[in-house]
Amino acid sequence: MDPNATVDAQSGGGRRPTLAAVARAAGVAASTASLVFSGAGRVAEATRERVLAAAADLGYDGPDPRARSLRRGRSGVIGVVLDERLSDAFRDPVNVLTLDGIAEVAGERDVSLMLIRSPRDHQRYGPLVDAPVDAVILIGCGLRIDPAIAVLRRRRIPVVAVEADEIDGAVPIQLDNREGSRRAAAFLRDLGHRDVTVVALPLEDSGRRGWISEEDLQRATSFPALERLRGVRGVFPAARALATAGSTVHEGRLAGAALFGPQVPADARPTAIVAQSDLLAVGVISAALEHGLRVPEDVSVVGFDGIRVDDSLFHSSPIRALTTLVQPFVQKGQAAARAALAMIDGEPATPAAFRSQLRIGDTTAAPRTAVAPAV
Repeated sequence: MDPNATVDAQSGGGRRPTLAAVARAAGVAASTASLVFSGAGRVAEATRERVLAAAADLGYDGPDPRARSLRRGRSGVIGVVLDERLSDAFRDPVNVLTLDGIAEVAGERDVSLMLIRSPRDHQRYGPLVDAPVDAVILIGCGLRIDPAIAVLRRRRIPVVAVEADEIDGAVPIQLDNREGSRRAAAFLRDLGHRDVTVVALPLEDSGRRGWISEEDLQRATSFPALERLRGVRGVFPAARALATAGSTVHEGRLAGAALFGPQVPADARPTAIVAQSDLLAVGVISAALEHGLRVPEDVSVVGFDGIRVDDSLFHSSPIRALTTLVQPFVQKGQAAARAALAMIDGEPATPAAFRSQLRIGDTTAAPRTAVAPAV
């Protein structure tokens, strides 16, 4: 065994033991020791055990990943950028299922994921440009991210944009947010509804709730929310929209209370709601039921996403299935990861476009001539 390496490993200020020292202690070539730790080639079992025993004696835990990354010119990491706080992102099943698709494909290549929040309105770059990543996947990010993306492009870091506005140099993975919402609105129109309100995802980072004005639309940075609103207004041009602070059941309840509470005259309540997520739709339905309305007899509700909904949230209502637009979350994530890996390998990346499917449930019906009053 190499005595110097032993002293180095055990001394408080000594150098980190090296792979070369392990190879010398095991009596093998450095390339053989490297194969043991990388698993990239076949090594006799006895040799492997000898190398690992020498490494244990020296306190060697494997190659320094930073040095290996420098040699390879890669970190083995894909950055996934989310347009909301990470704590909030993991409360939304849509994000979790999309990440499942990304992780499934990345995991097959032993590539890790790093979750990053996109730059805020007051930030020019945020943490994105400093992240040690080989590629970046954006999920629903707005145009404010453009300065950071320009830096990544100058560094030749591939960028994939999932449900984002057109970003120069990024490979798009799109969902038919506008067309799907248009189909849902047309379905309500064909049922006979004329008074439709949109309960919208946040349009920007302010967290502001309330009725959406034209000025709000000009400042908006959330591409999916804008596209879904445009889809509904393609059928109902005068449809009003109520902004929420996030895709949660709680936010849906707050919106439902603003639409159906006792302060709202019965003839001022919409006969149908298009919620821009299923979580918002569940909250709206819960609020409508709490205020004495029946779904769908008094008000129809359509969601967007196709997630699994907890029936207990509907109280004692006979509702069992939400009318909603079902989107392919996992497939979107898989397509994004494949595009990122292709660009890392220097190969052409294929853009992808996915279509949502309107699934008819128990929450929509023809409108009544009069809406039942609140109790």
